Amino acid sequence: MGIIDLSEISPSALTIISVSLILICGFLLTRVTKVLRLPNVTAYIIAGILIGPYVLDLIPQSFVEGTEFLPDVALSFIAFSTGQFFRMETLKKGGMKVVGITVFESLLAFVVVFILTRFILGLTLPFSIVLSALATATAPASTMMTIRQTGAHGDFVETLLQVVALDDVVGLLAYSIAITVAQSFLQGGGFNIMNILTPLISNFLAVLLGAIFGLLIKLFIQDKRSTDNRLIIAIAMIFGYCGICTLFDISPLLGCMMMSTVYINISDDDRLFKQINYFSPPLLLLFFVRSGINFDLGALFAGQASVGNFPLILIGFLYFFTRMAGKYAGSYLGCLWAHKDEKVRKYLGFALFPQAGVAIGLAALGARILGGQAGSALNTIILSSSILYELFGPACAKFALYKSGSYSDKLEDITDVSVTDENGEEKSSLELLIERIHEIQKDLPKHEIDENEEAFEEGYDEYYENITHPNKRRKIR
Repeated sequence: MGIIDLSEISPSALTIISVSLILICGFLLTRVTKVLRLPNVTAYIIAGILIGPYVLDLIPQSFVEGTEFLPDVALSFIAFSTGQFFRMETLKKGGMKVVGITVFESLLAFVVVFILTRFILGLTLPFSIVLSALATATAPASTMMTIRQTGAHGDFVETLLQVVALDDVVGLLAYSIAITVAQSFLQGGGFNIMNILTPLISNFLAVLLGAIFGLLIKLFIQDKRSTDNRLIIAIAMIFGYCGICTLFDISPLLGCMMMSTVYINISDDDRLFKQINYFSPPLLLLFFVRSGINFDLGALFAGQASVGNFPLILIGFLYFFTRMAGKYAGSYLGCLWAHKDEKVRKYLGFALFPQAGVAIGLAALGARILGGQAGSALNTIILSSSILYELFGPACAKFALYKSGSYSDKLEDITDVSVTDENGEEKSSLELLIERIHEIQKDLPKHEIDENEEAFEEGYDEYYENITHPNKRRKIR
C-alpha cells in the first residue's frame, strides 16, 4: 500500500485519528517518565515534539489550527482547580505570613526576570513584562508528588503546602495585569490611561461574572442531584463561562478561579473538585501534547527580530537560572519577614523551582495575544524551560525536604519504638529492627486509591445502580 494522501481523508477522520494518536503517544511516553520518576507533563510535551512537524510530523497542521480553543478550555479547568485552595479558613490558618511569603517569592521572581529581559538583554517591553509575569507561576504537582513519596511532615511542609496553594493565585493575578499592560502597548497606546483602564474594567467585570457562575453552580448542584448530574452541571458552567470570555476576547483565568473560590467557600464541597480533577486528565493531555507540537525547535538557535537580537536558547537559559534565583531569594526574604525557622528560610525556595501546567497554559494565551514571532518565542522559551524545571524540580524538592528535616531515611527516625523492654533492659538490634518493620507495616494502606479516582468511581457506581435497578433508585434531578 502506498503512502496515504492526507488531502483525500475527510477532516472528521483526520481529527479523530489525531486525537487517538495524541492520547496514545502521550500515554506511552508516561511509561518512560514514570521509570525516570518525572511528572506526566514532561512526557506530554516530549510526545508532542516527537509527533510534531520537526520530528515525525504525524499530526496535520489543520488539526493544530482547528484546536485553538484548547488552551482556553484547559486553562479554565486549571484555574477552576486552583480556586479551591483559596478558602477563607486556609488564609486564616496561615495568616498574612504565608501570603507575605508567597508575594515575596512570586514578585521577586518577576522583578529579576524583568530586569534581565528588559534592561540587560534589551527585549521589547510587552514581551519582557509577559515573560516576567509567567516567572511567578509554580507547578505544585512535582512538589506534592515528592511530599507523598517521602512522607514528609512538619512546619516546613505545612508552610510549603500553603505557599504552593496561593502561588498560582498570585501568578494568575500578575499575568492578568501584565497582559493588560502588554496589550495597551501593542495597540500603540503606551501608558494612555484609558488603554490601561479599559481591559482592567473588562477583567473586573469578568471576575464578577465568574462569581455569579459560582453562585449558579451552588444553586443548581443540590444534595438531591445525582453525582453524574453534578459533574455535568459543573463542566457545562466552566465551558459556558470560558465561551463567553472567548467571545469578548477576555482571559477566563481570574473568572474561573473566582467561580470555584465562591463555590468552595459557600458549599465546602471538595468532592466536586476531586471528580473534575479525575475527569480532566485526557483534556489536559491533549493540550500539553498540542503545546509540544507547537514547539519550534528551529527557533531555539535563532534570534527573533520582533523580540530582540539574542538567540532564544540563550534567553531561555538565562531565564531558567534567573527565575530560580528570584524564587529562592524571594522565599528567603519572605520567611525572614515572617520570622520562620532557619531551615524553612534556607530550603523553601528549592521546593518552588518546578514550573509547568499553569505557566504553559498562560504562555499559550500570551502567545496568541503577542502574535507572530513574539508569540512563538514566548511559547518556545516556556516549553523548553518547563522541561528543564520538571527534570530538576523533583530532585530539588526532595533535597529541600531532606535538609529541612521534614523526612528521614533512617528507621529510627520514622518509627516510634522504645529501645528498652518492660523490664527496663535494652533491646537487641534485631528486636528493634523487627518492631520498627511492624510499625511501618501498620501505617501502610491495604489499597492505595487516589481521592479523585474514588470520587469519580462513586459517581459511576451511583449511575450504574440507577440504570440497573430503576425500582430501587431514589428520585434524582
